[in-house]
Formats: sequence, C-alpha cells, structure tokens
Amino acid sequence: MNVLTENFSTYWDGFLGTLELTVYASLLALALGFVMASFRVAPVASLRVFGTAWVTVLRNTPLTLLFFAVLLGLPRFGLVLPFEVFAILALGCYTSAFICEALRSGINTVPRGQGEAARSLGMSFGQTLSLVVLPQAFRSVIPPVGSTLIALAKNSAIAGAFSVTELLGTYRTINELGYNIVWTFVWIAVGYLIITLAISALFNLLERTYGVAR
Repeated sequence: MNVLTENFSTYWDGFLGTLELTVYASLLALALGFVMASFRVAPVASLRVFGTAWVTVLRNTPLTLLFFAVLLGLPRFGLVLPFEVFAILALGCYTSAFICEALRSGINTVPRGQGEAARSLGMSFGQTLSLVVLPQAFRSVIPPVGSTLIALAKNSAIAGAFSVTELLGTYRTINELGYNIVWTFVWIAVGYLIITLAISALFNLLERTYGVAR
C-alpha cells in the first residue's frame, strides 16, 4: 500500500488525465461516428465515398502512427494546440471509425420498410434517419459501442509517450523514486479497471433500459 499512499497525488493526476482523455475522446468519437454512419447510408454518392474512405483509412492505420501524424504533423501546418487536445483528436477520430461501423450495423438491422414508410410520409433523409431509423438502431448497438469505448480508455495509454499526463505514464516518476515496479503497475491497472468498469456499468444500465429484449 505504501506505493499508492506515498504517491497518491501522482496516481491521482494520472487517473484524472486518463479520465479526461476518455471522456472527451468518447464524445468526439460518438459525434464523428454518428456523422460518418449517416454518410455511409446517405443517398448522395460523394458522402458515401467520404464515409467509406474515413472508415477504411482509420481502421487500417495503427493508432501510434495516427498519434505521430496528429501531434507532430498538424503543428507543421500552423495548427498549434495543447498536446492533450491533439491526443483527444487522435483518439476520437480513430475510435469514430469503429463507432461508425457499429452504428451502421445497427442501421442495417432496421427493416427497410421503416425507411420507405417514413419517406412515403414526406420525411427527408435526415428526418427518416434521426426520427425513425437511428432510435431503433441504437437499441441493438449499445453493447458494441460500450466495448469500443472501453478499448478507447485503454488506448489512451499511448498518449503518455507524447508528454500527455495520463495513468500509465506515472510509472516513470514512481520508478525513478525507487519504488517496487510490480506494485507500481498493479495500482496503475487498478486505475484502468475503475474506469473500464464504470463504462461497462453505464452501458449495462443502458442495455437493460433500452436494449433489445432477447
């Protein structure tokens, strides 16, 4: 316990850093994932091409490479932001591709007749998607979206290699002070466990409330 009690402020700062990255990147991933899923099923060919390209590129790009591209590449084009913001952009954009595919799979579970009925009533594509299709699709994609956000929380550990304060990076400071490295990582694992269990509990609640009965 002395590893934790004597370095609690260090662990706490890292925990809050990881929590902040997870929350903000999750919100960005959900927003972008929704937009890209809409593009993937849009009647406009150019939007479908853009959505497909977004998913294909990001799903097949290593996350570490994406971090390098965002944190080191964007400043060369004059976009200078705090490293935390760049890390959120990298995590959010990367995860949005997986959120998009989860949402698209949910959209495909909605009977085609639902959309045709909405259009026959004079609804636009946006109205059909937001008022008819997505509310039904949401119920079937709660588990995969939850799993994707749990993966995002764990992927946030990469940000520590780019001078962003997060939980895994605390091991360097504590190790330099001569503490047992095994117990250092044990308490880091406990921190990640708290975050991932909280996400899991939230999505279990959503699934019990809104999920499809089986």
